[in-house]
Amino acid sequence: MEFQNIKVVKFGGTSLADAKQLLKAKAIIEADPARRYVVPSAPGKRFAGDIKVTDMLYECYRLAAEGEDFSKEFNQIKERYDTIIAELGIDLDLSEDYEKIQGAFKYHAGSDYAASRGEYLNGKIMAKLLGYDFLDAAKVIKFYDNGTFDAEKTNIILSDRLTRHERAVIPGFYGSMPNGTIKTFARGGSDVTGSIVARASSAAIYENWTDVSGFLMADPRLVKDPCAIDTITYQELRELSYMGAGELHEDSIFPVRFAGIPINIRNTNDPEARGTMIVPTTESFDSERVITGVAGKKGFSVLNIEKDKMNAEIGFGRKVLEAIEEEGVTFEHLPSGIDTMSVVISSDLTKKQRKRIINSISAECEPDKICFEDGLALVAVVGRGMVSAKGTAARVFKAIANADINIRMIDQGSSEISIIVGINEKDFEKAINAIYDEFIKR
Repeated sequence: MEFQNIKVVKFGGTSLADAKQLLKAKAIIEADPARRYVVPSAPGKRFAGDIKVTDMLYECYRLAAEGEDFSKEFNQIKERYDTIIAELGIDLDLSEDYEKIQGAFKYHAGSDYAASRGEYLNGKIMAKLLGYDFLDAAKVIKFYDNGTFDAEKTNIILSDRLTRHERAVIPGFYGSMPNGTIKTFARGGSDVTGSIVARASSAAIYENWTDVSGFLMADPRLVKDPCAIDTITYQELRELSYMGAGELHEDSIFPVRFAGIPINIRNTNDPEARGTMIVPTTESFDSERVITGVAGKKGFSVLNIEKDKMNAEIGFGRKVLEAIEEEGVTFEHLPSGIDTMSVVISSDLTKKQRKRIINSISAECEPDKICFEDGLALVAVVGRGMVSAKGTAARVFKAIANADINIRMIDQGSSEISIIVGINEKDFEKAINAIYDEFIKR
């Protein structure tokens, strides 16, 4: 079988939380014959206050590892799946799987194994519902001995296996170590698996089905009813994800980004909505909006250093960064002037770390002044249209000034697709709304 016109579809936990949601997913898959490979998550929350199956498995395994009786908790997990099977009306008996999992818990198979069973069992249900082949991710998703993902070995094995299955369900979230033990991905597990399958199958598109109709231009918790993003590039997504925006972590899109495969974020509960397209590159942009999105985070501090003729002192910056590196701290930005240098870092530093950093820089660099300033928030304005649209930066600064907000830091990368400003944390929400209102007519 040759690959052609393939779509890989991944469904999140809320999209597969119960039988009703699984039937929605089935209708979506069967509506397009190109949707040949399916990556399911474990059942998520059905309602507010509900518990995700993965969390139930973690708790169940915790009890097992501590030598406690976990039969009640495990029966609740079985009931969750058996209810889904009964309501779907499919002929599937997971008794042997339940028995095997319980036995593995008793013999301390590991928390990764425990967590992965949510996707494993849901994958079996989905395969039976669709009439697709079931392909255990442990057989085709491989990790190195040190626990890092083996991308190339996986791609070779998975590509070969997929040629033998015209249609298949591959559970998300996990794979296996060289010794056969189960290993889960650290973040965005099922998203990562979907991306891996898309690359291995040379898919035309990777559809990621969630409970939202794509990415929004701003956080709806900060901005009321923000507009949806129609199209976003991988680079723009990286800039916004860095600030905590978006539904996908960068790790989960690397395989498809590497292969140049576009991602379509869709809503299981509103399948007719176009969603957001994530593409490698595009020249088009909304000339009225100019920006793609605005996002930000609180919790930053600035290490300010001043020294006369700093710019003429070879190795000054290196010594500063080495002092920070020695404390295991990463920096966010490095705005600087002729005689000044600022290092933006997370505020999560102990008093001892701060003291050691200051003492080290003072000893190595002999600055005229050095101090920490807290309470900084960063706001990123991102958009490929900013490269071509004149006066974008001026509009950003004007919007902030008109909101009576003081700018403490400005940083713009060489790509010119983002402008990052530092402001006081107390002005964070006001700044996000001011910038949004400047570019988007409500």
